[in-house]
Amino acid sequence: MTSSTAAATATSAVGEPLPHTQSCIYLDYNATTPVFPEVADEMLPMLQKFGNPSSSHAFGRPCKDVVDVARARVAAMVGASPAEICFTSCGSESDTWAVWGTVMSARQRHGPGITPHVVSSCIEHPAIIECLSMLAKQSLLTFTLVPVSAEGLVSIDDVARAMQPETVLLTFMHSNNEVGSLLSVAELARLAHQHGALMHCDAAQSLGKVAVDVEALGVDLLTIVGHKFGGPKGVAALYVRQGVQLERLLCGGGQESGRRAGTESVVLLAGLGKAAELVTRELPATAAHMVALRDSLQQQLLAGLPPGVAQVNGPADDAMRLPNTLSIGIKGISAAALLAELSEQLAASAGAACHSSCDHGVSGVLQAMAVPTEHAVGTLRLSVGRHTTQRDVDRASTLILDYVARQAA
Repeated sequence: MTSSTAAATATSAVGEPLPHTQSCIYLDYNATTPVFPEVADEMLPMLQKFGNPSSSHAFGRPCKDVVDVARARVAAMVGASPAEICFTSCGSESDTWAVWGTVMSARQRHGPGITPHVVSSCIEHPAIIECLSMLAKQSLLTFTLVPVSAEGLVSIDDVARAMQPETVLLTFMHSNNEVGSLLSVAELARLAHQHGALMHCDAAQSLGKVAVDVEALGVDLLTIVGHKFGGPKGVAALYVRQGVQLERLLCGGGQESGRRAGTESVVLLAGLGKAAELVTRELPATAAHMVALRDSLQQQLLAGLPPGVAQVNGPADDAMRLPNTLSIGIKGISAAALLAELSEQLAASAGAACHSSCDHGVSGVLQAMAVPTEHAVGTLRLSVGRHTTQRDVDRASTLILDYVARQAA
């Protein structure tokens, strides 16, 4: 079976349920998405294509073709040229490479007399904050984390005040994974360039939900993560604008035009490319589907709870919010306890599912937004996606409301 034949045999419409998500409602698309059926069928034939894409013989050339197609599809998804797409193993690698590569290149240009400075926010993914902390401990950079508002948004004025003569990079997420706030990336990029710095954007949570175009955003570096938009885990990419100097993070072979060593996984790249193609083709329909279900879920929960018991975390303006994400804090419950009790019926995340050093079990993002502890401890992150149905939303709402009622009894 060829790749094109496989792709033609598997189709799944936006809003069509997946069989393996019927017994337990899946509302955790921000954590990871199912591998979409079309993506799986694109990948399966590639398991038989074992050649090394760097080899010029009859086994290697077809694999190189698959890699090239995937690169073109990912580039089209974000409005880039294929030569600007570098494949990586995961979003954390892409984020780390963006920071490390920029800082190391700056140190080479400026010499040991200047320590590069980086500006980011206090709600970034740990891949960014931990990387900055590690490099700072090694005296390779200094960094400033700007605060966020009660809606999880960054102030351009705060970022401007954080800039220093040594600032070489601004790194900000496109959207926050917990509350769905959309940052003003284009404005941040303009500010970076006015100061001679580069702009990196982690778009992991946004791709497949809202439009992401590197030219419109003006970014120099962009993190792309396949398993967040229907692709497989273990494969990602970093967009590197033409002309940007980025020191290598992984050394070895000459893959990725000499920028990132490591033999490419043909099967994973086939899946990433197909998922990107689906995003490009389906985004308007998918976004409309998600926002309708997200709003329905929000309305049902708010209507079913007494006044003042619940609050929606994140921007009040839907234009500044991901279409699929509902972060809702419910007083009087523990979100972690709710999810533990309903774990066989409902898959979602708690706002308290933090990484470390969180007061009262509250995530750093909610703390940064000054969400009251009584709401933060009871915060659920409910995220819908391509294959979520109205029935899923209705059942989830009933499960949550019934649980809250039992706790209040």
